Amino acid sequence: MKNSARSIVRDVFPRRMADEIWSGLYNKVLPISFNDFELSAVLPAVFYMFRFGNRRGRGKFLETFAPEGTSNRERRQAATVERIVDTLSDSRDFQGLESDVAKAILGDLLLCFCLENSKHDLGRDKQVQRVAPAHFMSSWIDLPESAAHLRFVPEMIVAMLADQKGETVVWSESRRSTWFPVGKGHQDNLLLKAFSHGIRPHGPIDHLASDKFDEHYDSIGIDQLLMIRLSQKLGSAPDKVRGRDSTQISNQRPISEKSARDFSEDIRRFVRSYANVAPRHAFVDLLEACIATGMTAILTSVVEILCEWVETGKVTDLREQSPAGVFVDCSNGVENRSRVLAEQSLDDLMRRIERVPEILMLLRLLDYVARDDRNIRKLEIPSRPYATAWLELLGDLLHGRRPEAAFVHYQMEGYSEKLADALDNDYPEAARALRDDRSQPNAIRRLAAALTRLMGGSPRTNAIGMVDSTLNIGRPNGLAQKRKTTRGVQAAGSGRRQRDVRSLVFTDSVLDYLVHLHLLRTGHKAGVRSLSLRQFLERIRTRYGFHVDFAAPGMTVSNDLLQLNRAILERRLRDLGLLAGVNDAEEMKRLQPRFRPHAGD
Repeated sequence: MKNSARSIVRDVFPRRMADEIWSGLYNKVLPISFNDFELSAVLPAVFYMFRFGNRRGRGKFLETFAPEGTSNRERRQAATVERIVDTLSDSRDFQGLESDVAKAILGDLLLCFCLENSKHDLGRDKQVQRVAPAHFMSSWIDLPESAAHLRFVPEMIVAMLADQKGETVVWSESRRSTWFPVGKGHQDNLLLKAFSHGIRPHGPIDHLASDKFDEHYDSIGIDQLLMIRLSQKLGSAPDKVRGRDSTQISNQRPISEKSARDFSEDIRRFVRSYANVAPRHAFVDLLEACIATGMTAILTSVVEILCEWVETGKVTDLREQSPAGVFVDCSNGVENRSRVLAEQSLDDLMRRIERVPEILMLLRLLDYVARDDRNIRKLEIPSRPYATAWLELLGDLLHGRRPEAAFVHYQMEGYSEKLADALDNDYPEAARALRDDRSQPNAIRRLAAALTRLMGGSPRTNAIGMVDSTLNIGRPNGLAQKRKTTRGVQAAGSGRRQRDVRSLVFTDSVLDYLVHLHLLRTGHKAGVRSLSLRQFLERIRTRYGFHVDFAAPGMTVSNDLLQLNRAILERRLRDLGLLAGVNDAEEMKRLQPRFRPHAGD
């Protein structure tokens, strides 16, 4: 019987080392799990962490809305909109909704504004899995059931926005030190304030049930009121996470320091300027587009930094860090030539992303042996909030630029030989690759490549899932589209092979967000400024890597097609009311906002 690759690795390496390297993440580079997540469910968890300063644990959703006496799985499946409506209609807040028609309308409103079914299914008899950020009180609803299903994305966002200096995110000492203090109440935190209409604190600030809705508050929409009533049924916010998981919020930031700072600045400027100006539904939609755009820039910048690090051992200087350049199909797939170019451009990026699991394995190997070295431990090199110095030390070990590097390489040679011997019977190809020092003379890189292959296709699949989630792919406020295409022919009788191809696009919500953000004046100045279309395209190209009228790096695109792509974008901006121009002169084509921030904000 063939032994599993993981069991062989655990026999060859020390148990703690085997458990650390057999993973898909490396927090010092990107503090989120390389796996898919639901971007629309991130904000409620962010609200909770800002409010209480802890990671969210289990709440009372299943206890309140699912039947008792069955297994957790059956209870989750029974937590449908129909059952939630039945439970709500018994309370005095929903008197008069006893008829089937009234309950159906209430259920549709909940699905439209507050809740989302598993796998985005339609219908009131499907399992509810996510809560929407209609109001701050959505943080009381423990959906998804485990906060870990969000792959630590909320923790990373809170760490970037709070901008603290310690190992973990703690309650802010002063609300004036940041726009996003932790544990200081709704009115002090810019993001919580935007979503906390009608909430008044009653009792200790750290009490789970101290947030109360002022029933006399009348400036509230039906979506917010439904979320408030839904959360009131639970009685309190969830407790902090329990068990083996740490309750503390890690202050680890992405290695792409520039994109992380840009992300924080973009959210601050956008929320501060438009939270009380744009209609509620439009504001939430645009804020999610903001998060998708910023996280995409962080992810692609991390990929560029890793690809340079593995070759040089150095982390790109802060002033030179930039996201990967990707061509954008402004026609959203209507113009075939632009779509094909956008797919080719994103395909090139995806190939670089597929290298990331191997680079992360390389980093995990080096990290373990470096932390185990007494001389390196004495250096006390910090790795939080940014691990730049630590990664450069690992790069020096990889490229033999430190005295300790000789012993590290000797250790890895030994591990490679032992692993190759253990793999001979069950995985002969991996064993041969480990011994092939002609193709790759560096033993650490050979070992990282072999371990990544032994893990199978899961690291690659998980990385692609994370990219799709970050791009919010296929959603109305997403950054990309995906379609299946047939390429090549397999062996006789096996049919043609299908694969997914992706292209970067500008949905209307993304365009709306990008225009409104970049029309804001810089710094802390209020109001909007004059911005030409040419300046706008230059800014999104340098800040996010979005290429519209320039070819992305490594691509050859005719000038006619670039101008056509730009003309399509210009027409869409005019149709959305975001562009005005009295003639064809480029400098006379000026962007204009649909929502104008208050001059004194």
